[in-house]
Amino acid sequence: MRRRYSGRSDSHVSSKQGEQGFWPSYADMMSAVALILFFLMLLAYIQNLITGNDLRKTKEMLESTIMQLADTESLLELTQSQVDEAEEELNTITLDLESAKLILAQQQAEMLLQQDELAKQQQLIAQQKEYVLAADEELTSMRSQMQTIAVLRLSILEQIRDSIVGVMGDASKVSIGENGSIILSEGVFFDHGSSEIKPESQPVLEQLIQVFGTFLYDSENAQYVDSIVISGHTDSTGTAMENRSLATDRANSVLNYMLTQHGGALEPYAHFFCAAGYGATRPVADNATVEGRAANRRIEISMILKDETVLDIVESYLAIEVPDTRSALGESEPVVAAEPQSTQEPSGGFAGILNWLG
Repeated sequence: MRRRYSGRSDSHVSSKQGEQGFWPSYADMMSAVALILFFLMLLAYIQNLITGNDLRKTKEMLESTIMQLADTESLLELTQSQVDEAEEELNTITLDLESAKLILAQQQAEMLLQQDELAKQQQLIAQQKEYVLAADEELTSMRSQMQTIAVLRLSILEQIRDSIVGVMGDASKVSIGENGSIILSEGVFFDHGSSEIKPESQPVLEQLIQVFGTFLYDSENAQYVDSIVISGHTDSTGTAMENRSLATDRANSVLNYMLTQHGGALEPYAHFFCAAGYGATRPVADNATVEGRAANRRIEISMILKDETVLDIVESYLAIEVPDTRSALGESEPVVAAEPQSTQEPSGGFAGILNWLG
Protein backbone atom coordinates (compact mmCIF):
# COMPACT_ATOMS: atom_id res chain seq x y z
CA MET A 1 0.00 0.00 0.00
CA ARG A 2 1.43 3.33 -1.01
CA ARG A 3 1.88 6.21 1.38
CA ARG A 4 0.45 9.55 0.62
CA TYR A 5 2.62 12.59 1.33
CA SER A 6 1.33 16.17 1.72
CA GLY A 7 2.96 19.34 0.47
CA ARG A 8 5.43 19.29 -2.34
CA SER A 9 6.03 15.80 -1.72
CA ASP A 10 2.48 15.15 -2.66
CA SER A 11 2.88 17.21 -5.72
CA HIS A 12 5.94 15.26 -6.83
CA VAL A 13 4.24 12.12 -6.01
CA SER A 14 1.29 13.18 -8.08
CA SER A 15 3.59 14.00 -10.96
CA LYS A 16 5.27 10.64 -10.85
CA GLN A 17 2.02 8.82 -10.63
CA GLY A 18 0.76 10.81 -13.60
CA GLU A 19 3.72 9.86 -15.77
CA GLN A 20 3.52 6.33 -14.68
CA GLY A 21 -0.14 6.36 -15.69
CA PHE A 22 0.48 7.85 -19.16
CA TRP A 23 3.28 5.66 -20.51
CA PRO A 24 1.67 2.37 -19.90
CA SER A 25 -1.23 3.54 -21.99
CA TYR A 26 1.07 4.56 -24.83
CA ALA A 27 2.90 1.29 -24.72
CA ASP A 28 -0.33 -0.52 -24.83
CA MET A 29 -1.35 1.56 -27.75
CA MET A 30 1.88 0.94 -29.62
CA SER A 31 1.65 -2.73 -28.88
CA ALA A 32 -1.82 -2.69 -30.27
CA VAL A 33 -0.60 -0.80 -33.38
CA ALA A 34 2.28 -3.20 -33.81
CA LEU A 35 -0.05 -6.09 -33.43
CA ILE A 36 -2.37 -4.52 -35.95
CA LEU A 37 0.52 -3.95 -38.32
CA PHE A 38 1.62 -7.51 -37.80
CA PHE A 39 -1.85 -8.73 -38.58
CA LEU A 40 -1.98 -6.43 -41.56
CA MET A 41 1.37 -7.70 -42.77
CA LEU A 42 0.23 -11.25 -42.11
CA LEU A 43 -2.93 -10.58 -44.01
CA ALA A 44 -0.89 -8.99 -46.81
CA TYR A 45 1.43 -11.98 -46.86
CA ILE A 46 -1.47 -14.35 -46.87
CA GLN A 47 -3.03 -12.24 -49.55
CA ASN A 48 0.23 -12.33 -51.51
CA LEU A 49 0.36 -16.10 -51.12
CA ILE A 50 -3.22 -16.40 -52.27
CA THR A 51 -2.62 -13.90 -55.08
CA GLY A 52 0.58 -15.73 -56.10
CA ASN A 53 -1.22 -19.03 -56.24
CA ASP A 54 -4.01 -17.46 -58.22
CA LEU A 55 -1.48 -15.81 -60.52
CA ARG A 56 0.36 -19.06 -61.01
CA LYS A 57 -2.88 -20.84 -61.76
CA THR A 58 -3.90 -18.00 -64.04
CA LYS A 59 -0.52 -18.21 -65.78
CA GLU A 60 -0.90 -21.95 -66.18
CA MET A 61 -4.41 -21.45 -67.52
CA LEU A 62 -3.10 -18.72 -69.85
CA GLU A 63 -0.33 -21.02 -71.08
CA SER A 64 -2.90 -23.78 -71.59
CA THR A 65 -5.19 -21.35 -73.37
CA ILE A 66 -2.29 -20.21 -75.59
CA MET A 67 -1.50 -23.84 -76.42
CA GLN A 68 -5.18 -24.49 -77.16
CA LEU A 69 -5.24 -21.32 -79.25
CA ALA A 70 -2.18 -22.52 -81.19
CA ASP A 71 -3.84 -25.88 -81.74
CA THR A 72 -6.99 -24.09 -82.77
CA GLU A 73 -5.00 -21.93 -85.18
CA SER A 74 -3.34 -25.04 -86.64
CA LEU A 75 -6.72 -26.72 -86.94
CA LEU A 76 -8.11 -23.54 -88.48
CA GLU A 77 -5.26 -23.45 -91.02
CA LEU A 78 -5.86 -27.12 -91.84
CA THR A 79 -9.58 -26.46 -92.12
CA GLN A 80 -8.91 -23.44 -94.32
CA SER A 81 -6.66 -25.55 -96.54
CA GLN A 82 -9.36 -28.18 -96.76
CA VAL A 83 -11.91 -25.46 -97.53
CA ASP A 84 -9.64 -24.11 -100.30
CA GLU A 85 -9.25 -27.61 -101.72
CA ALA A 86 -12.99 -28.14 -101.46
CA GLU A 87 -13.57 -24.84 -103.26
CA GLU A 88 -11.17 -25.86 -106.03
CA GLU A 89 -12.86 -29.26 -106.29
CA LEU A 90 -16.26 -27.53 -106.29
CA ASN A 91 -15.07 -25.24 -109.09
CA THR A 92 -13.84 -28.28 -111.03
CA ILE A 93 -17.14 -30.08 -110.41
CA THR A 94 -19.01 -26.94 -111.49
CA LEU A 95 -17.00 -26.79 -114.71
CA ASP A 96 -17.56 -30.52 -115.28
CA LEU A 97 -21.25 -30.03 -114.59
CA GLU A 98 -21.46 -27.20 -117.11
CA SER A 99 -19.60 -29.34 -119.62
CA ALA A 100 -21.90 -32.27 -118.85
CA LYS A 101 -24.92 -30.01 -119.31
CA LEU A 102 -23.56 -28.90 -122.68
CA ILE A 103 -22.88 -32.50 -123.72
CA LEU A 104 -26.34 -33.50 -122.50
CA ALA A 105 -27.91 -30.71 -124.54
CA GLN A 106 -25.95 -31.86 -127.60
CA GLN A 107 -26.96 -35.46 -126.98
CA GLN A 108 -30.59 -34.43 -126.59
CA ALA A 109 -30.38 -32.54 -129.87
CA GLU A 110 -28.74 -35.58 -131.52
CA MET A 111 -31.40 -37.82 -129.97
CA LEU A 112 -34.11 -35.65 -131.48
CA LEU A 113 -32.40 -35.90 -134.84
CA GLN A 114 -32.02 -39.66 -134.42
CA GLN A 115 -35.68 -39.96 -133.45
CA ASP A 116 -36.61 -38.04 -136.56
CA GLU A 117 -34.29 -40.24 -138.63
CA LEU A 118 -35.71 -43.34 -136.95
CA ALA A 119 -39.22 -42.23 -137.81
CA LYS A 120 -38.13 -41.72 -141.42
CA GLN A 121 -36.43 -45.13 -141.48
CA GLN A 122 -39.47 -46.78 -139.95
CA GLN A 123 -41.56 -45.20 -142.68
CA LEU A 124 -39.01 -46.42 -145.22
CA ILE A 125 -39.10 -49.90 -143.68
CA ALA A 126 -42.87 -49.93 -143.99
CA GLN A 127 -42.53 -48.92 -147.64
CA GLN A 128 -39.89 -51.59 -148.18
CA LYS A 129 -42.12 -54.18 -146.55
CA GLU A 130 -44.85 -53.27 -148.99
CA TYR A 131 -42.31 -53.37 -151.81
CA VAL A 132 -40.96 -56.77 -150.75
CA LEU A 133 -44.46 -58.16 -150.42
CA ALA A 134 -45.28 -56.87 -153.89
CA ALA A 135 -42.01 -58.32 -155.21
CA ASP A 136 -42.76 -61.61 -153.50
CA GLU A 137 -46.16 -61.72 -155.15
CA GLU A 138 -44.55 -60.83 -158.47
CA LEU A 139 -41.95 -63.59 -158.04
CA THR A 140 -44.65 -66.05 -157.09
CA SER A 141 -46.61 -65.07 -160.18
CA MET A 142 -43.46 -65.25 -162.28
CA ARG A 143 -42.64 -68.66 -160.84
CA SER A 144 -46.09 -69.88 -161.80
CA GLN A 145 -45.73 -68.42 -165.29
CA MET A 146 -42.30 -69.94 -165.77
CA GLN A 147 -43.52 -73.32 -164.63
CA THR A 148 -46.37 -72.98 -167.10
CA ILE A 149 -43.94 -72.02 -169.87
CA ALA A 150 -41.59 -74.85 -169.02
CA VAL A 151 -44.46 -77.30 -169.10
CA LEU A 152 -45.73 -75.86 -172.38
CA ARG A 153 -42.34 -75.96 -174.07
CA LEU A 154 -41.63 -79.48 -172.88
CA SER A 155 -45.12 -80.50 -173.93
CA ILE A 156 -44.76 -79.13 -177.47
CA LEU A 157 -41.28 -80.61 -177.85
CA GLU A 158 -42.43 -84.02 -176.67
CA GLN A 159 -45.50 -83.79 -178.91
CA ILE A 160 -43.32 -82.97 -181.94
CA ARG A 161 -40.93 -85.79 -181.14
CA ASP A 162 -43.72 -88.31 -180.60
CA SER A 163 -45.52 -87.22 -183.77
CA ILE A 164 -42.36 -87.59 -185.85
CA VAL A 165 -41.55 -90.95 -184.27
CA GLY A 166 -45.12 -92.05 -184.97
CA VAL A 167 -44.82 -91.15 -188.63
CA MET A 168 -41.31 -92.48 -189.14
CA GLY A 169 -41.53 -95.47 -186.84
CA ASP A 170 -37.89 -94.84 -185.90
CA ALA A 171 -36.99 -93.01 -182.68
CA SER A 172 -33.27 -93.05 -183.37
CA LYS A 173 -33.38 -90.11 -185.82
CA VAL A 174 -35.21 -87.62 -183.60
CA SER A 175 -34.43 -86.42 -180.07
CA ILE A 176 -34.72 -83.47 -177.71
CA GLY A 177 -31.38 -81.77 -177.17
CA GLU A 178 -30.01 -80.36 -173.93
CA ASN A 179 -30.73 -76.86 -175.24
CA GLY A 180 -34.44 -77.71 -175.64
CA SER A 181 -34.35 -78.16 -179.40
CA ILE A 182 -35.81 -80.91 -181.56
CA ILE A 183 -32.85 -82.57 -183.32
CA LEU A 184 -33.58 -84.34 -186.63
CA SER A 185 -30.92 -86.32 -188.43
CA GLU A 186 -29.95 -85.37 -191.95
CA GLY A 187 -31.54 -88.47 -193.42
CA VAL A 188 -35.01 -87.49 -192.19
CA PHE A 189 -35.32 -84.74 -194.80
CA PHE A 190 -32.33 -84.86 -197.17
CA ASP A 191 -30.02 -87.09 -199.09
CA HIS A 192 -26.34 -86.64 -198.35
CA GLY A 193 -25.06 -83.32 -199.72
CA SER A 194 -28.51 -82.24 -200.96
CA SER A 195 -30.94 -79.53 -199.87
CA GLU A 196 -33.93 -80.99 -201.69
CA ILE A 197 -36.58 -82.37 -199.35
CA LYS A 198 -37.17 -86.06 -199.91
CA PRO A 199 -40.77 -86.98 -200.75
CA GLU A 200 -40.88 -89.54 -197.95
CA SER A 201 -40.16 -86.80 -195.39
CA GLN A 202 -43.29 -84.86 -196.25
CA PRO A 203 -45.48 -86.67 -193.65
CA VAL A 204 -42.99 -85.60 -190.99
CA LEU A 205 -43.23 -81.98 -192.14
CA GLU A 206 -47.01 -82.26 -192.20
CA GLN A 207 -46.90 -83.33 -188.57
CA LEU A 208 -44.70 -80.34 -187.73
CA ILE A 209 -47.14 -78.00 -189.47
CA GLN A 210 -50.08 -79.45 -187.59
CA VAL A 211 -48.42 -79.42 -184.19
CA PHE A 212 -47.10 -75.84 -184.47
CA GLY A 213 -50.38 -74.62 -185.95
CA THR A 214 -52.35 -76.07 -183.05
CA PHE A 215 -49.89 -74.68 -180.51
CA LEU A 216 -49.72 -71.14 -181.90
CA TYR A 217 -53.46 -70.97 -182.47
CA ASP A 218 -53.86 -70.76 -178.68
CA SER A 219 -53.05 -67.16 -177.73
CA GLU A 220 -52.12 -68.26 -174.20
CA ASN A 221 -49.28 -70.27 -175.74
CA ALA A 222 -48.33 -67.80 -178.46
CA GLN A 223 -47.84 -64.92 -175.98
CA TYR A 224 -44.72 -66.58 -174.59
CA VAL A 225 -43.09 -67.37 -177.96
CA ASP A 226 -40.53 -65.00 -179.40
CA SER A 227 -39.41 -67.06 -182.42
CA ILE A 228 -39.17 -70.57 -183.81
CA VAL A 229 -35.77 -71.09 -185.42
CA ILE A 230 -35.06 -73.80 -187.97
CA SER A 231 -31.29 -74.18 -188.16
CA GLY A 232 -29.16 -76.28 -190.47
CA HIS A 233 -25.88 -77.91 -189.41
CA THR A 234 -23.25 -79.90 -191.34
CA ASP A 235 -20.09 -81.79 -190.58
CA SER A 236 -16.63 -80.42 -191.31
CA THR A 237 -16.33 -82.09 -194.71
CA GLY A 238 -15.82 -79.50 -197.45
CA THR A 239 -15.12 -75.79 -197.16
CA ALA A 240 -16.71 -73.53 -194.61
CA MET A 241 -18.53 -71.58 -197.34
CA GLU A 242 -19.95 -74.73 -198.86
CA ASN A 243 -21.08 -75.98 -195.47
CA ARG A 244 -22.75 -72.68 -194.56
CA SER A 245 -24.48 -72.56 -197.93
CA LEU A 246 -25.72 -76.14 -197.64
CA ALA A 247 -26.88 -75.63 -194.04
CA THR A 248 -28.73 -72.42 -194.96
CA ASP A 249 -30.38 -73.98 -198.01
CA ARG A 250 -31.59 -76.95 -195.98
CA ALA A 251 -33.03 -74.71 -193.24
CA ASN A 252 -34.80 -72.56 -195.83
CA SER A 253 -36.18 -75.66 -197.60
CA VAL A 254 -37.79 -76.88 -194.38
CA LEU A 255 -39.11 -73.41 -193.54
CA ASN A 256 -40.54 -72.79 -197.03
CA TYR A 257 -42.29 -76.12 -197.02
CA MET A 258 -43.86 -75.53 -193.58
CA LEU A 259 -45.11 -72.05 -194.50
CA THR A 260 -46.48 -72.94 -197.94
CA GLN A 261 -47.89 -76.42 -197.56
CA HIS A 262 -50.93 -77.79 -195.75
CA GLY A 263 -53.11 -75.03 -197.11
CA GLY A 264 -50.86 -72.32 -195.69
CA ALA A 265 -51.88 -73.24 -192.13
CA LEU A 266 -48.78 -71.59 -190.64
CA GLU A 267 -48.89 -68.46 -192.80
CA PRO A 268 -50.66 -66.40 -190.08
CA TYR A 269 -47.80 -67.26 -187.78
CA ALA A 270 -44.96 -66.68 -190.27
CA HIS A 271 -43.60 -63.85 -188.10
CA PHE A 272 -42.60 -66.44 -185.50
CA PHE A 273 -40.45 -68.48 -187.90
CA CYS A 274 -36.93 -67.95 -189.21
CA ALA A 275 -34.13 -70.02 -190.75
CA ALA A 276 -30.40 -70.04 -190.02
CA GLY A 277 -27.44 -71.95 -191.43
CA TYR A 278 -24.49 -72.59 -189.12
CA GLY A 279 -22.52 -75.02 -191.24
CA ALA A 280 -19.95 -76.89 -189.18
CA THR A 281 -19.54 -74.18 -186.54
CA ARG A 282 -21.70 -75.88 -183.90
CA PRO A 283 -20.80 -79.54 -183.79
CA VAL A 284 -22.40 -81.84 -181.24
CA ALA A 285 -19.96 -84.70 -181.84
CA ASP A 286 -16.42 -85.34 -183.00
CA ASN A 287 -16.00 -84.85 -186.75
CA ALA A 288 -13.07 -87.25 -186.72
CA THR A 289 -15.42 -90.26 -186.69
CA VAL A 290 -18.11 -91.42 -189.10
CA GLU A 291 -20.67 -91.49 -186.28
CA GLY A 292 -19.68 -88.01 -185.13
CA ARG A 293 -20.00 -86.51 -188.61
CA ALA A 294 -23.41 -88.18 -189.01
CA ALA A 295 -24.57 -86.66 -185.71
CA ASN A 296 -23.37 -83.21 -186.78
CA ARG A 297 -25.39 -83.32 -190.03
CA ARG A 298 -28.77 -82.32 -188.61
CA ILE A 299 -31.75 -79.97 -188.58
CA GLU A 300 -32.66 -78.35 -185.25
CA ILE A 301 -36.00 -76.73 -184.46
CA SER A 302 -35.74 -74.37 -181.46
CA MET A 303 -38.52 -72.51 -179.75
CA ILE A 304 -37.14 -69.22 -178.37
CA LEU A 305 -39.26 -67.77 -175.60
CA LYS A 306 -39.52 -64.07 -174.89
CA ASP A 307 -36.68 -62.60 -172.82
CA GLU A 308 -34.68 -65.81 -172.86
CA THR A 309 -32.03 -64.34 -170.54
CA VAL A 310 -34.67 -63.75 -167.88
CA LEU A 311 -35.92 -67.27 -168.40
CA ASP A 312 -32.45 -68.61 -167.61
CA ILE A 313 -32.38 -66.59 -164.40
CA VAL A 314 -35.86 -67.70 -163.45
CA GLU A 315 -35.09 -71.34 -164.19
CA SER A 316 -32.21 -71.07 -161.72
CA TYR A 317 -34.62 -69.42 -159.32
CA LEU A 318 -37.09 -72.28 -159.72
CA ALA A 319 -34.49 -74.63 -158.24
CA ILE A 320 -34.61 -72.88 -154.86
CA GLU A 321 -37.38 -72.21 -152.39
CA VAL A 322 -38.90 -68.76 -152.36
CA PRO A 323 -37.96 -67.12 -149.01
CA ASP A 324 -40.81 -66.29 -146.69
CA THR A 325 -40.31 -62.53 -146.65
CA ARG A 326 -43.39 -62.00 -144.51
CA SER A 327 -41.91 -63.86 -141.56
CA ALA A 328 -38.43 -62.48 -142.26
CA LEU A 329 -39.76 -58.96 -141.94
CA GLY A 330 -41.92 -59.72 -138.88
CA GLU A 331 -41.92 -57.65 -135.73
CA SER A 332 -39.82 -60.22 -133.84
CA GLU A 333 -36.84 -59.62 -136.07
CA PRO A 334 -35.10 -56.22 -136.30
CA VAL A 335 -34.89 -54.70 -139.74
CA VAL A 336 -32.15 -52.32 -140.66
CA ALA A 337 -33.35 -49.75 -143.08
CA ALA A 338 -31.22 -49.45 -146.21
CA GLU A 339 -31.37 -47.08 -149.11
CA PRO A 340 -33.26 -48.93 -151.84
CA GLN A 341 -31.48 -49.28 -155.14
CA SER A 342 -34.68 -48.58 -156.99
CA THR A 343 -38.12 -47.51 -155.90
CA GLN A 344 -39.69 -48.65 -159.15
CA GLU A 345 -42.01 -51.57 -158.68
CA PRO A 346 -41.51 -54.53 -161.02
CA SER A 347 -43.88 -54.30 -163.92
CA GLY A 348 -45.68 -57.26 -165.37
CA GLY A 349 -44.24 -59.42 -168.10
CA PHE A 350 -40.70 -60.56 -168.83
CA ALA A 351 -39.45 -57.15 -169.97
CA GLY A 352 -40.47 -55.61 -166.65
CA ILE A 353 -38.81 -58.45 -164.74
CA LEU A 354 -35.62 -57.92 -166.76
CA ASN A 355 -35.53 -54.19 -165.88
CA TRP A 356 -36.23 -55.00 -162.24
CA LEU A 357 -33.57 -57.71 -161.98
CA GLY A 358 -31.07 -55.52 -163.83
